Amino acid sequence: MKDIKNVFGKYNGKELEYISRVLSTESQSSTQDNNYPSISRLEESFCNLTGSKYAISVNSATSGLHASLIGCGIKPGDEVIQPGLTVVMNSFVTLISGGIPVFCDIDKDTWNITADNIRPLITSRTKAIMPVSLFGVPVDLDPIMDLASEYNITVIDDSAETVCGQYKGEWAGTKADCSIYSFENKKHISSGSEGGIVITNDDKYAEKIRKFCGLGYKNLTASAGRTNLASSEFQRPNYIRHDSIGLNYRMNQVTAAVALAQIERVEHLVERRISVGNMFNQAVSGCNWMIPQKKSNESNHTYYTFGVIYNGFEEKGVKWEDFYNRYREMGGDGFYGAWVNPYLEEALKGKIYGNQKLEEGLCPVAENCQKKIMLFKTNYRDLGEARKNAKILENLIRDINLS
Repeated sequence: MKDIKNVFGKYNGKELEYISRVLSTESQSSTQDNNYPSISRLEESFCNLTGSKYAISVNSATSGLHASLIGCGIKPGDEVIQPGLTVVMNSFVTLISGGIPVFCDIDKDTWNITADNIRPLITSRTKAIMPVSLFGVPVDLDPIMDLASEYNITVIDDSAETVCGQYKGEWAGTKADCSIYSFENKKHISSGSEGGIVITNDDKYAEKIRKFCGLGYKNLTASAGRTNLASSEFQRPNYIRHDSIGLNYRMNQVTAAVALAQIERVEHLVERRISVGNMFNQAVSGCNWMIPQKKSNESNHTYYTFGVIYNGFEEKGVKWEDFYNRYREMGGDGFYGAWVNPYLEEALKGKIYGNQKLEEGLCPVAENCQKKIMLFKTNYRDLGEARKNAKILENLIRDINLS
């Protein structure tokens, strides 16, 4: 029998209880607040966690990024500075919003963009900066906010992978104009499959974001998913419902119920990841050809994944793929490479947006890191399995050093 201290179910909090309450309500609507208002409770809980004034639940973090760009007033031709190493969705939502993605190179140690790298890219058309706190390491946001203030630019922080991240004693992302967190299946908090939330302290942003995510309904406000109206009013044929253009990016009540239960034990969920990250950190300790992603002294690392730069080919003559195969042969779970740099994805490569042609050499540090990154999973339900995999990694490093 497995040790219950080491093994846990991802959804063994109050998820089923809260879902049952939602499903037992008499209302036919999955988005309105009823006998069990999981959406409003979720948003209130997230505000309490982060210290933010507003939280808007969405059906995915990608939706939240899109809505935030619309909320900050992105117009066709506006430029949005974003990392040269991240998922391609940041680029997609920028383009769909009519904006131009401008790719910024990253810091070689943290793998995040910095104010120093951003500054040369700012033009009169720069409307927003979209930093990404990659793999659980919070971006150094204060210098970016100072730079943005200097040029009157909005900062939209993509903290999808950094739930419970700490930056200078506060939740990572809360210093930005808007910040987005993901509840996708593999993230620290999961709402079952997809989901996310946007936070902001700005009244106008909050209302615009909520309206855009809610089909432009005129009665949506910054803090409320709906307002109380007598049925005799909205059932009339001349009742006007929409005063702005929007999409249906709303989270449903069942998804919110799962996310709410996860938030109630978020510290435990994140601590599990940190514990596993520390196991892998110990496994590569002393190895000069596997360099872990670094954080600043003013932040923590929540280990959405444990990442290293692999220099084993240069130092030991072992290719990335050969290391992967040997790790699997020894019983390891495997690990991931980083996504292809967004501007080198087939959907974007070779295109010209603004003054940038999307081709190799655009962000040399990001491209070099991308080829060498190894990402080890941290969302083990069984800590015994995590220890086993960390030990396999340690043994493989030892074998290569001895060969």
